[in-house]
Amino acid sequence: MIATVRSASYLGMEAFPVEVEVDVSFGLPHFTVVGLPDQAVKESKERVRAAIKNSGLPFPSRKITVNLAPADVKKEGPAFDLPIALGILAATEVIPTAPLNSFLFLGELSLDGTLRKIKGAIVLANGLQKRKLPLVLPLENAAEALLEKEVVIHPAKNLQEVVAFLLGKGKLASPTFCNEVPFQQDSVDFSEVKGQWSAKRAIEIAVAGGHNLLFVGPPGSGKTMLAQRIPTLLPPLSYEEALEITKIYSVAGLTHGSSPLARVRPFRAPHPTVSSIALTGGGTWPRPGEMSLAHGGVLFLDEFPEFRRDALEALRGPMEEGEVRISRAKAQWTFPARFLLVCAMNPCPCGWLGDSRRNCRCSLGQIQKYQTKISGPILDRIDLHVEVPALSHEILLGEETAETSASIRQRILKARAIQANRFTEKRPKTNHLLRPRELKQFCKLDTKGQRLIALAIRELGLSARAYFKILKIARTIADLEGSEALSPNHVAEAIQYRSLDRQWVNS
Repeated sequence: MIATVRSASYLGMEAFPVEVEVDVSFGLPHFTVVGLPDQAVKESKERVRAAIKNSGLPFPSRKITVNLAPADVKKEGPAFDLPIALGILAATEVIPTAPLNSFLFLGELSLDGTLRKIKGAIVLANGLQKRKLPLVLPLENAAEALLEKEVVIHPAKNLQEVVAFLLGKGKLASPTFCNEVPFQQDSVDFSEVKGQWSAKRAIEIAVAGGHNLLFVGPPGSGKTMLAQRIPTLLPPLSYEEALEITKIYSVAGLTHGSSPLARVRPFRAPHPTVSSIALTGGGTWPRPGEMSLAHGGVLFLDEFPEFRRDALEALRGPMEEGEVRISRAKAQWTFPARFLLVCAMNPCPCGWLGDSRRNCRCSLGQIQKYQTKISGPILDRIDLHVEVPALSHEILLGEETAETSASIRQRILKARAIQANRFTEKRPKTNHLLRPRELKQFCKLDTKGQRLIALAIRELGLSARAYFKILKIARTIADLEGSEALSPNHVAEAIQYRSLDRQWVNS
């Protein structure tokens, strides 16, 4: 007898329906799974056999063939355990086949029949809501699947509960949707950072306009401390943003069962030894990388020149397009990756170049080799270059009260509100996303401003991209001041944040 059970899977961030067809026929006992399954799906036959037997249900000593349709799309993961088990039970008339067409089934089975948590539950719930079918899935995925509107779910603890439900001998819960983003207090604050007023000003501009940022300074000057506090300046997460971040973490298997919805904006700080695949995403079955895990938040690359060259070069596209595309021979995956890039580096290998406290031990060749580890195209894409000098003992021992993250964030929110009113698109847009035709409209310079930026292009050898970035930064500075017009002062401050352009010209 043949039984069909509805299920689903996903590729990248997109879900697609899967029909699990089970045929139980006479012949020597044999269990085969076809339909381009990966190793985890192939091994499901052992989990399913043990789960059915240990749940007190009969397992047939016959020839069992399972087909996962469509057969030309690869299937991965253990989420097909439950539909395969139900298909076998329906094909042997232990449970009726009619109710199977009214639900979608997902879940990994343990050997005793308990349903384990699966990856990507929110992605599957979101992608399949058009089918209007209730979703039966593990209890641990209930909170995650409930984040999606208009989806009815029935969480279950084990195989026995699902079988009793299909036989009409029991009920499964039907929890309701909740769209509140839980508030979480920041554990760090900018008031803890002493001095570094110019760096704090640059951070305020970077966050207000969504501009990328590079810190250059000696060891212990506070570069990492400043970067760790940047998320406290970002606007609070809306429900749509939190849901999008949660989907990425769900596919990566990083959500928590009790509270899966993202509460704060991500802060990802991969080690310099990270590979290009770990940074961008990919693998045999592509998964989100650090760029995508930082979506909506901050990607911090400390010791910037120590990262592998291929890993840094992989930043180029996502920094401008806001997404990562992973291509294979038969498919292409796209993961969102709109993040605020914050980098930090020493001025030289020993770290003390230009420091008044210690002498630099590096030769000119070593310094040039170290600095040129960062390619020109990558450096050109970083909007603000900020020098972070070592702090004097007067500042470190002083009792001056620094400004809190909350007060800085208020100015940033006002600037972002100005930018939101400037653009008609529904998606929030900041100045770093300004297109050339929008620059002509919103970044008009007077005669003095034009002469100033022309001098900078000539003396610093700025590229066209650097020129546009200066205009965008100047626009953000004006927004922070509540000014509609760009003044020469705005342009002059924006130019000073291209310090590495000056160094490259002088070298």
